[in-house]
Amino acid sequence: MKVRKLISAGAVAGLLLASVPLAAASAATTEPDGQAPMAEGQQRKGAKPHKQDKHAQNHTVGQLSFIGEQRIANDLKFEETLVGGLSGIDYNPRTHQWILISDDRSDNAPARFYSAKLKYDTKSFYGVEFTGMTQLKQEDGTTYPNKKDFTANKQGIVPDLESIRFDPSGKTIWYTSEGDRSLNLNPFIRQATLKGKYLSSILTPKAFQMDANSGSSVQKGFRNNLALEGSSFSPDGKYYFTSMEAALYQDGEISTVDAGSYSRITKYNRSGDIIAQYAYPVDAIPAKPGQGKSADNGVSEMLAINDHQFLILERSGVQAADGNYSNYIRIYEADSTQATNVNNLEALPASQFTPLTKKLVLDLNTLSLPKLDNVEGIAWGPKLQNGHDSLILVSDNNFGASQVTQLLAFDVSPAK
Repeated sequence: MKVRKLISAGAVAGLLLASVPLAAASAATTEPDGQAPMAEGQQRKGAKPHKQDKHAQNHTVGQLSFIGEQRIANDLKFEETLVGGLSGIDYNPRTHQWILISDDRSDNAPARFYSAKLKYDTKSFYGVEFTGMTQLKQEDGTTYPNKKDFTANKQGIVPDLESIRFDPSGKTIWYTSEGDRSLNLNPFIRQATLKGKYLSSILTPKAFQMDANSGSSVQKGFRNNLALEGSSFSPDGKYYFTSMEAALYQDGEISTVDAGSYSRITKYNRSGDIIAQYAYPVDAIPAKPGQGKSADNGVSEMLAINDHQFLILERSGVQAADGNYSNYIRIYEADSTQATNVNNLEALPASQFTPLTKKLVLDLNTLSLPKLDNVEGIAWGPKLQNGHDSLILVSDNNFGASQVTQLLAFDVSPAK
């Protein structure tokens, strides 16, 4: 069923891609003053000179017009893997290829991403064709282990992959993992070839990490399953950003029905150095759960508009008394122009920083879709026939029978 809805928004410049490949440098053993120490296996990057990409495109957002939806069957198998858990998506304008990363923790099959063709125009979204499956490899060339194998062998890292982006060069990818406190594994950011081979890693801030000397019970750093959920390159290719799903332990409580919270957005340069970090104000949970039931709200993905503005995808799941979940999905435009750089703050004191500003671009619940699921990915697509930009969202079905994998396509009218 096609549903069409117009949502007004302020002028928004969009994502460009520039040819600025990152190059791995030799691992350092001592960090410069003011920089977080490297986590195990991480490397600092060297930068190559910036070149403007001929595929770079300007984007602005005036109105979002819903084109249509495609769903992927929960039992779909492709290249002997179960397709599901799609938590991140991106598009390569050079090859017209889409990639979608699965958050399968190597339980159904080794950690992987898929290549696909999405078929849509201004009138309808009429097809999804998977064209490839790529296993992601660790530094030693092996696939990522699941919890059972990791517990038995204590080798490698159990993945919890959430976001994937083409490097602006188009020749490599970057992806994030949330870590696992129960396994004493910190979040990570890694670069790989288009064939999944490990290339390098960049720093995660010290504030995000657990105290390795005190075990995983220490209430510091990331919260389990609420860590590196989003990532994006800036339009000019000079910066790489990541977003945490929810507040660090030391930054206060996560969002409740009565109050919002703060997650952190980190800005890296092409050398992998942390340039700045900002506090993003996460909404309060938009609805009350059933008695004794659960609810949450957090940042599920980000998409850079320029080097200081972003589209932020907030996702809330609220459990009713009967145990069923309702999802509340909103897209905000956030701006860091006036925000405090909190990179040097181990914890966020309530009155000593200025967060990013934000304004609502789209409340997906106003679209009246038959079902709105656990939307976790957002990416710019190719230009439409009318010259407008397109935008694609994807949901993560958590490999659950009661959930769906849906892709939503939008026509993005330019700002007037």
